[in-house]
Amino acid sequence: MKIGFVGLGIMGRPMAKNLLKAGYDLIVYDKYVTAPDVIALGATQGASNQDVASKSDLIITMLPNSPNVKEAVLGEQGILSGAKGGTIVVDMSSIAPQVSKEVAAACAEKNVIMLDAPVSGGEPKAIDGTLAIMVGGDEPTFKKVKPVLEKMGSSVVLIGDVGSGNMAKLANQIIVALNIAAVSEAFVLATKAGVDPSKVFDAIKGGLAGSTVMSAKIPMILDNDFNPGFRIELHIKDLQNALDTAHALNVPVPLTANVMETMQALKMDGMATCDHSAIVRFYEKLAHVEVRKRG
Repeated sequence: MKIGFVGLGIMGRPMAKNLLKAGYDLIVYDKYVTAPDVIALGATQGASNQDVASKSDLIITMLPNSPNVKEAVLGEQGILSGAKGGTIVVDMSSIAPQVSKEVAAACAEKNVIMLDAPVSGGEPKAIDGTLAIMVGGDEPTFKKVKPVLEKMGSSVVLIGDVGSGNMAKLANQIIVALNIAAVSEAFVLATKAGVDPSKVFDAIKGGLAGSTVMSAKIPMILDNDFNPGFRIELHIKDLQNALDTAHALNVPVPLTANVMETMQALKMDGMATCDHSAIVRFYEKLAHVEVRKRG
């Protein structure tokens, strides 16, 4: 199977590498970046989205947001201009569910099948090939591509129809953002009270308050390490998609709106490219204290 891979950023690059290491034949393209390390592993450099599509049976896209996916698939020299009938497109970007449905409908008009399959886990799990992959689409197509997806993720779950993968991702992103905010608020409080935050972490991480988010982010906070990871500006994008989707469905999401404003404040303070664990800095600024490892 010839696989096309479009989007070689922080996430796409290690994902493509894992497919190459698994023995798949890849042709790759990114409009904005080059990836000599991916080519060095055996991938072929494509000339455009259209070129990649014309030479592939399965095309994976990993792009920043809805407009990028629409341009890559539907635009001039886009995937649909080169794809053959029966080609499968798996969009692994995190975008608005409604846009997934729109792009899938345009693909169907040309006998191209699309799944949406956003991921969770950030760059570390993209590198390790242990992403959580949430898929929307028809089951027969899912079964065809699942072995490929399993080379990039340790959990690959079919949620429902196209768009449901991104709906699951929005739920994930709300929970992650609110979890980081809760952890930040709690640890700033403990630190301001004079308690060693490292000891608090050791005491509570195995209890009900413990979480994957806490275990991943508190060590970064204690070490003053806010290198992404997952950038605040990307989480803002995801929360905006969550807010837009919620409003369209008449669902109130007040906690999501609150943490969105926290992230917007951090962006205005120049931290847009920091890891989202930098949410703690919003609370630190208010309390005039820093949550850091002692000694």
